[in-house]
Amino acid sequence: MPSNKPIDMHAVQVFVAVAEEGSMSAAATRMGISQSGVSQIIRQLEDELGVVLVNRTTRPMALTPFGIALRNRGAVLSEEIANLKAQVVEAGRGIKPDLRIGLVDSFAATCGSVFTRKLLGKVSQLSIRTGLSPQQGEALLRRDLDLIVTSDPLMDANDVVRYRLFSERYFVITPKNLGMPVKTIDDLRILINSLPIVRFNRMSQVGMQIERYLRRIEIRAPARLELDNADALTSMVAEGVGWAITSPMCLLQGVPYAGHVAVHVVENLGLERSLYLVARRDEYNVFFDDACDTAHEVIETSFLPRLTALGRDIEKLITVGGRNLYE
Repeated sequence: MPSNKPIDMHAVQVFVAVAEEGSMSAAATRMGISQSGVSQIIRQLEDELGVVLVNRTTRPMALTPFGIALRNRGAVLSEEIANLKAQVVEAGRGIKPDLRIGLVDSFAATCGSVFTRKLLGKVSQLSIRTGLSPQQGEALLRRDLDLIVTSDPLMDANDVVRYRLFSERYFVITPKNLGMPVKTIDDLRILINSLPIVRFNRMSQVGMQIERYLRRIEIRAPARLELDNADALTSMVAEGVGWAITSPMCLLQGVPYAGHVAVHVVENLGLERSLYLVARRDEYNVFFDDACDTAHEVIETSFLPRLTALGRDIEKLITVGGRNLYE
């Protein structure tokens, strides 16, 4: 009968040793306990789980399907447990932790490599995950990530801290040979009837924001083409497929095509986004401050100069932000 008490992780480690060594006696030598002790631990583990892990009637010893499943997952858990003590001791000595970071796609594509390179010297291990802002925020709150760069400041979450990296104003891009200025909201209304709009995926933070804004100013167009990433969107506009609303960082993400589109800064286009560095409150406090400084340095020394190099004064649409804007 399986027990409801938590699984004994030492017993799992002993079982993993048995599975990897192929015998009780070899596992006993590896774990520094007697062979009878190993055998007793395995039987107690089987009783707790309510399954048979080892087929004792075969020679050499074989694992049952239950044993194979426990070996596969247990080996990973055993490795984490083996490293846990060292990580705790290192953290107490001020040594930086293992860190899991989520980067929104546009930041990952334009600043991610520089940001990552600077962080590598500050942590013992770094795991990077890229994706859309809503997905990154959910992963942070589930504790699947420790730190995220996102356009979603998680305003409804109380136990997070935020650092605003920068704000950027949106603008319109059209095919270079369009031959018409787009300076006002009225020009946008004319444009919508002249050329299809190329949209960001409406599941993305940018896509949702632009759609809400277009509805608010009563500009409506059929949803004919949506794209997941900014470089594909810019390439579509460059090829004359349609026009789009985008941001400086998103245009830089599509830099191979940026020279083949016309940029239009629309008067009174009240549309902008901010990018934030967000972490759970009271976790990795010192490192969060360090990461904020690192991200700010990347914005100032890498991102903005590359925007300036694109020409057309796009960098003037950027406002560098400040620490803990919404705390």
